[in-house]
Amino acid sequence: MSRTRWRLGLSATAFLVAAGLVPAPAHAEDVTDYAITVDPAAKGPKIDDTMYGVFFEDINRAADGGLYAELVQNRSFEYSTADNSSYTPLTSWTVDGTARVVNDEGRLNERNRNYLSLGAGSAVTNAGYNTGVHVEAGKKYDFSVWARADAGTALTVSLQDTDGTLAPARKVPVRKGGWARYELTFTATRTSSAGRLTVASSAAAALDMVSLFPRDTFRGEPNGLRKDLAEKVAALHPGFVRFPGGCLVNTGSMEDYSEASGYQRKRSYQWKDTVGPVEQRATNANFWGYNQSYGLGYYEYFRLSEDIGAMPLPVVPALVTGCGQNQAVADEVLLRRHIQDTLDLIEFANGPASSTWGKVRARMGHAKPFHLTHIEVGNEENLPNEFFARFKEFRAAIQAKHPEIQVISNSGPDDSGTTFDTAWQLNKDAKVDMVDEHYYNSPQWFLQNNDRYDSYDRGGPKVFLGEYASWGNSFKNGLSEATFMTGLERNADVVKLASYAPLFANEDYVQWRPDLIWFNNHASWNSANYEVQKLFMNNVGDRVVPSTATGTPSLLAPITGAVGLSTWATTAAYDDVKVTDADGRALLTDDFSSGASQWTHTGGGAWSVQDGQYVQTDVNAENTMVSAGDPSWHDYDLKVKATKKAGKEGFLVAFGVKDTGNYYWWNIGGWNNTQSAVEQAVDGGKSTLISKAGSVETGRTYDVDVKVRGRQVTLYLDGQEWGSFKDDKPAEPFRQVVTKDRKTGELIVKVVNAQDSAARTAIDLGGAKVASRARVTTLAAAPDAVNSETSTAVAPVTSTFDGVAGKFSYTFPANSVTFLRIRQR
Repeated sequence: MSRTRWRLGLSATAFLVAAGLVPAPAHAEDVTDYAITVDPAAKGPKIDDTMYGVFFEDINRAADGGLYAELVQNRSFEYSTADNSSYTPLTSWTVDGTARVVNDEGRLNERNRNYLSLGAGSAVTNAGYNTGVHVEAGKKYDFSVWARADAGTALTVSLQDTDGTLAPARKVPVRKGGWARYELTFTATRTSSAGRLTVASSAAAALDMVSLFPRDTFRGEPNGLRKDLAEKVAALHPGFVRFPGGCLVNTGSMEDYSEASGYQRKRSYQWKDTVGPVEQRATNANFWGYNQSYGLGYYEYFRLSEDIGAMPLPVVPALVTGCGQNQAVADEVLLRRHIQDTLDLIEFANGPASSTWGKVRARMGHAKPFHLTHIEVGNEENLPNEFFARFKEFRAAIQAKHPEIQVISNSGPDDSGTTFDTAWQLNKDAKVDMVDEHYYNSPQWFLQNNDRYDSYDRGGPKVFLGEYASWGNSFKNGLSEATFMTGLERNADVVKLASYAPLFANEDYVQWRPDLIWFNNHASWNSANYEVQKLFMNNVGDRVVPSTATGTPSLLAPITGAVGLSTWATTAAYDDVKVTDADGRALLTDDFSSGASQWTHTGGGAWSVQDGQYVQTDVNAENTMVSAGDPSWHDYDLKVKATKKAGKEGFLVAFGVKDTGNYYWWNIGGWNNTQSAVEQAVDGGKSTLISKAGSVETGRTYDVDVKVRGRQVTLYLDGQEWGSFKDDKPAEPFRQVVTKDRKTGELIVKVVNAQDSAARTAIDLGGAKVASRARVTTLAAAPDAVNSETSTAVAPVTSTFDGVAGKFSYTFPANSVTFLRIRQR
């Protein structure tokens, strides 16, 4: 597509250079020309106030040790090998003297199974999270403990670090008799992030629920939230809060925590476990490899949503496990119980204080309803038919009793493929209100898919984009997500809700990245992605104003690259590799009879030639890539024989290999041997191009054939065509959307320039009468810039621009997101 040349007015250039937003271009090639045309007379889709929200899942220690302000780790001595193989009931505690954890009839209550038996003259010390217990000079900290003693005793409670006392030690008299709760307050004399809390007893005593809470929580609430983390969420002004998961919702046992079920620790997240007095809440094994105390539970989620003016959006299990477990629970009684639990949840949120579950809410301190309007059933189920059969039963029961509640379904864990297509068809046929889509892809994918929702059925179910992110927390990731978000807004009649995920990551306990907000025990910082989300969430507007912009020509150059072999948590053998060009001439042949000298090992694992085959022998290694050939190869056939030896998955055959971060591979028997897919890696971030359900048999040899022609790829397995795709979508670096703010009367022109050259742009407002001055917010940084605890490389810069007219020019900086708020006359 040709581009029209425009000349930027001198005053505009001078302003931007003076503001430090645009360097004066040294060469003509540093500036690319674009045009934006706005049609203010046309009416685009309405944007709901709830368009953008947040998704909270307890991953990366987001709850205990994170948003939940409790400073004591393993406060109830409930840690178990069920949570993590390294755990014991005394994890994070050290003992001076004698102490043992007991599980007997003397416990605090039936759901709080363990307690500590502390010997006379003994003490226990808690290490907190990260480097220790964090306290700040002059601030108050509330200590509490449940204790009992056969004879009267006194507990001595102290706070210290390696440099000495952090607060004067206090004594707590414990009277003779049964369990009772004791409290005191410390005022810290010094600031430290390496504190330790010690509880000593002069005589034998039993302890449970040893707690230390900062008085200064978010909104000052008891059992409250860590202030700086909650304030960062509030600053986004999210329209909704999705919780509690995620994989927490649809993994593990669907049984309850009771004697009848054997007090199962690896359970799905069930809301009734998480309400009521904290000392009576059940503990659970977190799917991500640690313990969750449920001190932060459904009541606290509802309160957070209310406090920040967001719609609560809870997710309940559908009795089909996901996240690699993929089992459908066939227990009608259990299904009925979970459906009733969901109805009870609605009553807990919305029922009068006189109702059974409304009374529980009122006793917790909130007599008024929480005004729940949406509920999601299930999360990323890979068994769409089994899931949907159960979903329909949940929906029928909810609609019969609560027709005002919108029930949300989902489309599995990927942006495309067999599961996705099947789930969407089931949702359409059943006229589901809204479908939750999830995907994590490379920045390239987001740049290529700005138009994803342009072709969605306007009369079908609406979309809830409940989880999405590009792979990384640098500014180039935020830029790619920003280009995609312009497409979300343009399609606001289809995409009704959207939330980046995950929300939090404790830097010392990371199971998943990227993440929106990073923290440790004493500080928190916004990722580059957070700054992008905040800019969009605080400048949404009420309606889209249709606009168009110069586009990028389609890709014409052929796919080029070498070939590769790899495995993932599997041992596999490869043999008879042949690469031929389009005319049948041999580029590479290797039967490994003379070793593997043609191959370069760039990944993990252990490769060797055994019995005339090239074998990867480490069953635990992931991404064990070996490659061969010329990165300039194009238009070729790759054939190889592949045999799985042992392990969780199948095998990986790569093509178009440029380097360790840029390639395509056919992942045959991936995702715990449940599906096969072609994935594209760009700068290390992967996205799925085509996928189908399927598995690989151990010990069977498969003939794999990949045919690359131009940008078309066709794949054959055992001589049968498995699938094909054409990778010819351009990665659009320059995207825009325009919205109108009804309250202020402003046009909000939102432009993303995700390239290394400035974008000199002619903007035609279509005859709109506008003021000459615009308010400008710009995010501009190097593509690889990353925010950290000590450096904020990506931060918004606000300014004004005086050159606005019906037609005007503006140069958008290289690698930038810019919002112009233009007042209409």
